[in-house]
Amino acid sequence: MNRGEGGEPGGAVVFRGATVVDGTGAERYRADVRIADGLIAGIAAGPDGGRGVGPDGGRGAGSDGGRVVDADGLVLAPGFIDMHAHSDLALLLEPEHPAKVTQGVTCEVLGQDGLSYAPVDDTTLPALRRQLAGWNGDPADLDWDWRDVGGYLDRLDRTRAAVNACYLVPHGSLRMLAMGWADRAPTPLELDRMRQELARGLLAGAVGMSSGLSYTPGTYADTAELVDLCTVVAAYGGFHAPHQRSYGAGALEGYAEMVEISRRSGCGLHLTHATMNFGVNAGRAGELLDLVDAALADGVDLTLDSYPYLPGSTTLAALLPSWATEGGPAATLARLADPAACERIRHAVEETGSDGCHGVVTDWATIQVSGVRSAELADAVGRTVAELAAERGSGGTDVFLDLLRRDELATTILQHVGHEENVRAIMRHPAHTVGSDGLLVGARPHPRAWGTFPRYLGHYRRELGVLTLEEAVTRMTGRPAARLGLHRRGRIAPGYHADLVLFDPERVRDAATFEQPRLPAEGIEHVYVNGTAVVRQGRTTGARPGRALRRTDRGARAL
Repeated sequence: MNRGEGGEPGGAVVFRGATVVDGTGAERYRADVRIADGLIAGIAAGPDGGRGVGPDGGRGAGSDGGRVVDADGLVLAPGFIDMHAHSDLALLLEPEHPAKVTQGVTCEVLGQDGLSYAPVDDTTLPALRRQLAGWNGDPADLDWDWRDVGGYLDRLDRTRAAVNACYLVPHGSLRMLAMGWADRAPTPLELDRMRQELARGLLAGAVGMSSGLSYTPGTYADTAELVDLCTVVAAYGGFHAPHQRSYGAGALEGYAEMVEISRRSGCGLHLTHATMNFGVNAGRAGELLDLVDAALADGVDLTLDSYPYLPGSTTLAALLPSWATEGGPAATLARLADPAACERIRHAVEETGSDGCHGVVTDWATIQVSGVRSAELADAVGRTVAELAAERGSGGTDVFLDLLRRDELATTILQHVGHEENVRAIMRHPAHTVGSDGLLVGARPHPRAWGTFPRYLGHYRRELGVLTLEEAVTRMTGRPAARLGLHRRGRIAPGYHADLVLFDPERVRDAATFEQPRLPAEGIEHVYVNGTAVVRQGRTTGARPGRALRRTDRGARAL
């Protein structure tokens, strides 16, 4: 069905007869909605449109003409906000960003897991590029013309990607600047350097700080260091988004530490990819949610996000014990060439449980290769380490070490360690928001990079009934916008920015699979960012109206 045309930048558009789910949790209603000059200009509610009110009490949605989009039978929602994205380089390299706009995403939160590319210096940037190659690739032809958070946000604005973006100052990157990859507590001078760089990033517009406490060098930080830094974050009105120390054997203890950091620092807490994984945590989501409820009752400002899949995704190198990665990528590769160090690694992953694998003995049948940098290793993609070991007649740890050496730590993996009952229980919680945690590189990346948001709307909302339509939309829009402090975003209301998604509630679904992970969603008809169509009739338009959204005294706004 031809649903009509979208508008050009700044042009007026009327969505005629839409079912509006406004992002507040309120019951859906039928209305005509008019946008102009990048804003929602009016809403005419009622079965036949009726008289609406503009942002200044003026004319209804249907006045002043403009292009009309037939929205009968479709849902109009605020644009979806990806609370955990790994598009830090993708927005610069492929700014039309089809993976996310075809899902209805209009804003992403970058700088996740304590590791990203700002702030950096000429020493830490090359090492970070190498360390993060499995997450983001390492493009040789990219102009790395920034060093601080403000410079990176400026670069996003100059690039003009299809979506808006917020940024978290990454704790691991701060630690590298101050003290390299040392496994020790910082000196007072080093801690002061971290505090100063963090404050600079927050002043430049970052919405908070992320930490990656099972990735080096963040894993070397103790609770006191994080409390000290979160006190700085709290002073600027931001929040802490930790990848905590364990999602396996020490999961509950790790979550409890994050809550304690929030209590002691006064900093808001957002538990990123909040999961309970591995066999030790089957059926234990209720224990996490009890901890969350107790913290909320005690006044902790707490939210969380999760993705609607069972497997996780990371780099193969992440499974190494933290001592093996001290000193950075070059030191790690040197240890992988040392037989004595390799024997220590084998003992950790096979017998005691590596802290890199969340304190759980590694089951190589659950570790599936999803991407490699070296073309010589392409035949490993899609296969588990156990399968590769059986074919080679060797042990799983031998294959693990061989892949790390030959691919220079760039191999990415899927970890098949999740539990469906935990996934459903966590997404039902009132503090829940949505994050894809999707890696966009590799031959067969996790399909969550292309399918997270339609999977919530299709599989979990329509097919399973885990959430109502209003609940699902609120978790993707109003609730994350409030956490991020976004100014006039995340709701459908007069005067709000026109970040909008129009979708078919009976047809929306994720098409991406583990075999074909880059298939766009179905049922997402139109997507608007700052009033400009980036998806029209299910197809990307090539428009790039996105901005860096920076926290200010009034929240985050597009500069």
